[in-house]
Amino acid sequence: MQNTTNDMTRGNSMKLIFQFFLPILIGNLFQQLYSFVDSMVVGKGIGDTALAAVGNTSSVHFLIIGFAVGLTGGLGICISHSFGANDTKKLRKEIAMSVYICLAIGIVITTFSLLLMRRLFIFLQTPEDMMTDTLVYFGTILAGSTITIFNNFVMTLLRSVGNSKVPLVSMVLSAIANIVLDLLFVFPLHMGVFGAALATVLAQAISALYCFRHILRAPELLPQKGDWKADGKILAALTGKGLPVAVMNSVTAIGGMVLQVFVNQMGTAYVAAYAACMKVCGLFEQPGVTVGLALLTFTGQNYGAKKYDRIKSGVWAGVILSILVNLPFAALEIFAPKFLASLMLNDPTVISYTCIFLPLTGIALFPLGWLFVFRNACQGMGKTVLPMISGVVEVVMRVGIVQIAVPHFAFRGVAFAEISAWIGAGAMLMVTYLVYQVRLSKGVSK
Repeated sequence: MQNTTNDMTRGNSMKLIFQFFLPILIGNLFQQLYSFVDSMVVGKGIGDTALAAVGNTSSVHFLIIGFAVGLTGGLGICISHSFGANDTKKLRKEIAMSVYICLAIGIVITTFSLLLMRRLFIFLQTPEDMMTDTLVYFGTILAGSTITIFNNFVMTLLRSVGNSKVPLVSMVLSAIANIVLDLLFVFPLHMGVFGAALATVLAQAISALYCFRHILRAPELLPQKGDWKADGKILAALTGKGLPVAVMNSVTAIGGMVLQVFVNQMGTAYVAAYAACMKVCGLFEQPGVTVGLALLTFTGQNYGAKKYDRIKSGVWAGVILSILVNLPFAALEIFAPKFLASLMLNDPTVISYTCIFLPLTGIALFPLGWLFVFRNACQGMGKTVLPMISGVVEVVMRVGIVQIAVPHFAFRGVAFAEISAWIGAGAMLMVTYLVYQVRLSKGVSK
């Protein structure tokens, strides 16, 4: 039991956050690494158009799967509160009800998404030369969406009780499996984009099974027979915390879809460049994401234990940590964009387009990191509505700036729209957190 959970309500805040953060960072980097390698295999093994097709699915993928991932993250907020309060009975009941929620969401997402995805990609003005590959790749990913949801839930569950080491190992195993299967399916078996998508789904299944194996070793995380009886009050509480986080992810994705429309109108070469840039950004934002996840668990447990002063010290430790970990990644985007893009792309012209985009997002990695810190701190305290509204701010900034900037700055205008969304939402979340912290210091927790 001691190896499965970790109490973060006692001890040095920076030390606890760093020890929790490091395994998550390594795991997330491995997870993004296999996404990055997936792009390398598709781009180098199938072609730039195939890479453009896969990249074209990213904003829609975040809209649909991001909803489910956000929901599981929200479920973890309640679980971390119960763990911090040492309420084992409620903890087991919340885990059981979370399983029902994940199963229902998985079925709904798979069914409706498969029925509507062609219309959605037509709406996004997907170029005809990449429509078939786009539908094949994304259809395969959607078919395995329930596996993805449960994989995210079991990792969230473990992190919520302070265990970041098992999710680390699961993501490393998943990354290795994905890379091996990618190479096998795409090169000797010539399965194209279907093979790349299938490799991703199978890797998620391996990760979920590994985490579940360790959950079985922790009796207090295993619901008993009576815990599986539907409890409307707990279902409502879980949904109340999880739904705003899920909506925030999906709303944020809408802004990404708007950017994708503008890029699609520029032609396949720009779509390929944008896909490569988003893969780099997805990989290099992981340090900031990881600091946020560490803060989510730290804040959630201490909020449940009513140790509000520790929340304040933990958040500012997170701000400092996010600056330090983003330095090398920002430097790579600013000073070596051509090298990064050439790992995935073949055409020198397409690669040159990425050199317009990446240095700007590299500079903005720091405010993006602070966004994750303050958003997760608020969510960890159970305050999920205003962070959800910050997703709306991101959309407004993206949509407004892209329409103004693209006519004047072309592809660079898309980058301006992206980073403006990060800065605008981050500023709002910092103010939101400070208001909540003042309320906590006065003894107001609602």
